[in-house]
Amino acid sequence: MPKERLTSSKQLIEKTWVLYVLRCEDQTLYCGITNHLERRIAQHNSGKGARYTKGRGPVTLLKYWPAISLSAALKAERAFKKLSKQAKLQKLKSRSRKDAVSLKLQGL
Repeated sequence: MPKERLTSSKQLIEKTWVLYVLRCEDQTLYCGITNHLERRIAQHNSGKGARYTKGRGPVTLLKYWPAISLSAALKAERAFKKLSKQAKLQKLKSRSRKDAVSLKLQGL
């Protein structure tokens, strides 16, 4: 009889994909996805994250949203990056779950 593995809540959190938005030191925005947010932000701040943030650190996390899957996170990232800067700023302030980015995060 195989033993069942118990997963801690920390392990479940680490497996959850999130869409995140950072503000770089030069006041530009950076959007990405990860399944380990703390580690990814540390990578950006150490210069080992994305090429875009390499010379623009330190970065500040503005907001993040959980996605139901990697596929949903990728689609939401693409949708967020297509928005104008004004629309991106509005999304950061909004609590709506009915916009295109939110629907993609839900897999819809």
